[in-house]
Order: sequence, then C-alpha cells, then structure tokens
Amino acid sequence: MKLRDKINSLPLTPGVYLMKDLTGTIIYVGKAKTLKKRVQSYFHKSAAHPQKIRKLVANIHDFDYILTDTEFEAFLLECQLIKELKPLFNKKMKSHLSYSYIQIDMEGPYRKISITQNKTDKDGVMYFGPYTSPIYVRKAIEDMEEYFKINCLQPLKGSPCLNYFLGQCNGLCLGGNAVKQYNEVVDTFISLLKGEDSGVIDELRDKMQHAASELQFETASKIRNYIKSFSVLLYKETVVQFTENSQNIVAIERLMENTLKLFFIKGHKVIFSQKYSLEMIEQHLEQIRTSILTSFQENASGKSLIIGKAEIDEAQIIYSYLSGSNSRFTVIPDDWLIIGGSYERLDNTLKELIEM
Repeated sequence: MKLRDKINSLPLTPGVYLMKDLTGTIIYVGKAKTLKKRVQSYFHKSAAHPQKIRKLVANIHDFDYILTDTEFEAFLLECQLIKELKPLFNKKMKSHLSYSYIQIDMEGPYRKISITQNKTDKDGVMYFGPYTSPIYVRKAIEDMEEYFKINCLQPLKGSPCLNYFLGQCNGLCLGGNAVKQYNEVVDTFISLLKGEDSGVIDELRDKMQHAASELQFETASKIRNYIKSFSVLLYKETVVQFTENSQNIVAIERLMENTLKLFFIKGHKVIFSQKYSLEMIEQHLEQIRTSILTSFQENASGKSLIIGKAEIDEAQIIYSYLSGSNSRFTVIPDDWLIIGGSYERLDNTLKELIEM
C-alpha cells in the first residue's frame, strides 16, 4: 500500500504512530487523540513546518500504529516506547524536563555544596529536591554564597583567594576559625532547605523593608532577588511535589456516551484499568473497589515507586496530562486502601468521581 493511501485509511481514534525510515528503523514515536488527523498533519503544508519536522518527514518511508482506548493510554504508551526504542528524532525533537538535586557533602573539614541529577547512597551526603530548573537552583546557590559571603575560590589553600579581597569570602581559604563559621552558615542553609528554619527569609524581608523605607531602592531590589532565589528552593514546583510522593490516583476517561474507562495509578505506573458501562455502574462499584485494593496490595504495597529521574519524568507526563485534559481524577490516601479497613470514604469518593 502506498504511504498516502495508508495515511488516508487510518482510523479517527486515539493511538500511537511509529515512523520508519527506508531501512525499517523506527525514527520517531508520537501519540494522537485522532491518529488520522495527526499523521496527515505531517504531510500537509510541509513547507510551513519547522526544519526539524521537514527533516523527519523527508526520512519517513513507512509507519506502524497501535490503537488505544483513550488519549491517556496513548500518552503512556508513547512514553514507554520512547524509553525502550530511543528513536533518533525523538531525541532531536523532544525536550524533557531536567531534574536536579542540591547535594551537600558533610564529610571532611568543610561542607561541600554542588548540583547533581542523580542521588547516590554515599555516607555523609545530603540531598534536597528534586527541582525542575537547574538554572534557578544554581542561581539560588550563587546568591546564598554571595549573601553570606562564603564564595571561596580556594578552600583551605593557606593563602587568600581573590574573592577574599573582594569581600565575598569569609576566609575559608585561610582556614582557622573561618572554617567553623562557614560550616555554621551551611547548616543554616540546610535548615532552610528542610523547612525547619525560615529565619533567613524573615531576616531578608526585614532588611528589604528597611532599605525601601530609607529610599535605598537598589539595595531593596537586590534583597528582593535573594528572597525569590531562596523561595525557589523552599517551594518545589507542583508537578515535582505531586510525582515524587508516589500518589495513588484514580482517573476516569469517557470512551462513549455510556462507557468509561477507569485507571488506578501509583506514582508513575498504571497498575489497574478497566472499561465499565455507566448503565451498570452501581453494580460495578464493589468490583471496582476490590480491584483497586487488590492492585494496590499486589503491585504497590504502599511503597514509593518513584526512584529516579526517569520515573519522575513518567509521573510528570501522567500528572500533566490529567491536569490539562478532560479526564477526571482524584488522589486516594494510602490508609483508605488497607485490606480490612473501612471503605465508606473510598466508595463515596469513587461514586462522586464517576457521577461528576
């Protein structure tokens, strides 16, 4: 079948498409709410496409597709296939969020602060995050070092560094009592990151108000920027907060007027899904509850499934889709899913979600 005829024969349903080059290698994986319209769009008005799309289209010799019941399932399948196949053009065209952690090494004579994308089990190392913007995190650390004047260029070298002469280093390069002062500052920073002590923020607000009252607007503006930087570290973005906690989510998508599909999700994994008739939903409620409880116990066991950047990326896709789509979803606490517990709240929540 010619490529054009194959495209025109595609169904108007959700699914995933896999673009292939002349050798049969999959070079791009995409998802669609309506397969036919989405794949057709690559070949219509191609001159108006960005260069990266034109390059992709020029290399397409054939394609396969996989049908799904819902657009949500297409999202999930796309994520899985990209992870497994690593298609060339997905690498070129997709821009995934980059998550970062603040790493503080407590070993040695002085605390060492750095940024990393991966956590290790090394003793004496503390991690904070993840944060979705490494740029903002780096700026926050730089502002912290500037504000507390601990930006030493040559720690414990025995001679003053350039920043010491510029008033941006407390003398860590020289050693002595400055090492203790430096570590105390970092401990204050750690307390801030833990949410145990926000005194630094309060101190900055007082200084900003005082500078403004004295008409020192440049100083007030600089202090305001410090507050913004530190706040980035205090209040992680909603998506990351949601995904790293490995929430239990029940989501519902309508398939047709009288049919829905229910998904039970733990963190970044769909551990149960099933179609139901709305006309029979009252009779199905106990079955739905039993399926959710069994899936939770067998697959999740109440433990977090979020273990690294890749898993957070997958959970972020789920959360972003659910938040921006017509899907209905709710978060179910762990203690509602204990076998032998009281299920009245779970049953009522499921019923409300279905009837919305």
